[in-house]
Amino acid sequence: MCTPSKTLQSCVPFPLDDALLQEVVEKAKDWAIMHGAAMRSKQDFNPDALLFAPFILTPSSFPRKEFQKAVELQPLLNELIHAVAHDSQFLLATLSSTEKVDEFTRALIAIYRTVLDEGIAQPLSLGLLRSDLMLETRCDNDCGERARAINAYCCWKQVEINTIASGFGHLGPSSKYLQSYILSELGHREKLVNLPDNKALSGLCDAMVEAWKLQARPSAAILFVVENVTYNICDQRFHEFYIRETYPHVAVVRRTLTQIGEQGRLGPGKELLVGDVEASVVYFRAGYEPGHYFGAGEWDARLLIERSVAIKCPSIQYHLAGTKKVQQALAKPDVLRRFVGDDAPKIEAIRDIFTGLYSLDREEGGDEAVALALADPERYVLKPQREGGGNNVYGADIPAALQAMSSAERSAWILMERIFPPLSTGYMVRPNGPVPPPLVQLVSELGIFGAIIGSKDKVLYNKQIGHMLRTKLSSSNEGGVAAGSGALDSPYLID
Repeated sequence: MCTPSKTLQSCVPFPLDDALLQEVVEKAKDWAIMHGAAMRSKQDFNPDALLFAPFILTPSSFPRKEFQKAVELQPLLNELIHAVAHDSQFLLATLSSTEKVDEFTRALIAIYRTVLDEGIAQPLSLGLLRSDLMLETRCDNDCGERARAINAYCCWKQVEINTIASGFGHLGPSSKYLQSYILSELGHREKLVNLPDNKALSGLCDAMVEAWKLQARPSAAILFVVENVTYNICDQRFHEFYIRETYPHVAVVRRTLTQIGEQGRLGPGKELLVGDVEASVVYFRAGYEPGHYFGAGEWDARLLIERSVAIKCPSIQYHLAGTKKVQQALAKPDVLRRFVGDDAPKIEAIRDIFTGLYSLDREEGGDEAVALALADPERYVLKPQREGGGNNVYGADIPAALQAMSSAERSAWILMERIFPPLSTGYMVRPNGPVPPPLVQLVSELGIFGAIIGSKDKVLYNKQIGHMLRTKLSSSNEGGVAAGSGALDSPYLID
């Protein structure tokens, strides 16, 4: 292992003068509220009130070369997940042990088996994906040379790929605009050229409308499936507002799974009808965790949607393709060839971004993986088949978690080598936080958005469409902004 220094240079000199800092933070908070970089409070929920979302005052540095590599790789990752989602044999075999012990995964697979048996009503799927990655400082021989040259990181590794409710299409670009304003107020307008364009919101919405056009049903709407209580309201509503402003002939409706269960039905041609509205495209911003299903009604709604001819984002097979167990299986030698073919450069490009991913199934070397984790738990993360943040087990907590599980229960989890990113320095501004905020050490996670539309046999649309950056305290394990532990940020590209 090489030992690079682990701090990226800040885009502006720190610390800021206290009086200047206090003034610019006050402006930044107001800017965020007035431009929709905001959320509803989880602690004191009020549908009529917003708090600014936590944010980093100035953009965090990110190597330009690695950013471009991630952007250029995204269409290939889109194709990979699309191929995986349309391989039922692989999905069912890979998730067979998880299905036995994880109730939520079992319920999703039951829906998948039902529509497979009946025949998939809509062969087209819309994938709005987000590949999350972090820079790595613990280098092996493959990337050590770059680390020695740059002296802060060696490469980047994928944390996960999200296939359902991939958020921050609005808040990602908003972060750039907020931090651009702050840099200008601090007298660094010349640095704005290093904040890359971010078309995530338009890219996600344009893909939804592209799917809507393919349906050729001009009176049908795009249906957003949302939580019964929505905290991250701006990130959802701005998608709706963009579609209505840019494509005023396209209707958008919001319904919960509960409402769809009560009001939904199939038309004579398997059209999805909710009340008096036909939905030809369904965009899930809920349904990714057990807490969104209160009983049989919500599960019936999910099955109803899958049985319809609406284009789903995601379809049930796309949802399953995004599970941690599937991502762990893709890191196995030779599995990529099943989906990418014998294209050696493509295989190498994808394999290069995987960190160590290990099955905990006894039949797949799970006992050996457990031994690795127990011998050096700080090197690993335990991940369940869940989205939404706050579910992972880290470091010193791993031994007790593993020892509390039966060998069967372990099948619902995977073990991942922990990524150790370089540090950055900045000011994290939070609602009801200290004024002025202290200078703190931070780590960042970059998300690259992709959009893909196609059937099992043909891809019709495939693009990289934007990015987002979430940053957290270096001492924090979880980093979700909506979950309450991270902050909005944007990349400041350095050479």
